[in-house]
Amino acid sequence: MANMKILNTHTDEAILAEIGERIARRRLAEQMTQAELAEQAGIGKRTLERVEAGLTAQFSTIIRIFRVLDLLPKLDQALVEHPVRPLEAAARKGKARQRASGKSKSKPQKPWSWDETE
Repeated sequence: MANMKILNTHTDEAILAEIGERIARRRLAEQMTQAELAEQAGIGKRTLERVEAGLTAQFSTIIRIFRVLDLLPKLDQALVEHPVRPLEAAARKGKARQRASGKSKSKPQKPWSWDETE
């Protein structure tokens, strides 16, 4: 079965199912049984079965599975650190940012035209 590309448009359930299938394929490629992977990851076999079936799991469980399957470098690539811009760092005087300002909520403007009488 070919990998589905995971997109924002997919449901959470579809994404969980795809992640579960990918974990199962990786496990099989590593010639591991579910019991072996579960034991090495320190989780129950039933928990691994649920993950591979696309059911929800704690993120710490996924990290344990990724560690055993040597997938943590892929997670690191997916969550790239964004460097602080020098001017931003200077403005904050070396302090780490704690909050996001949010997106501005400006009113939608109507298009400009020559015949406006307002």
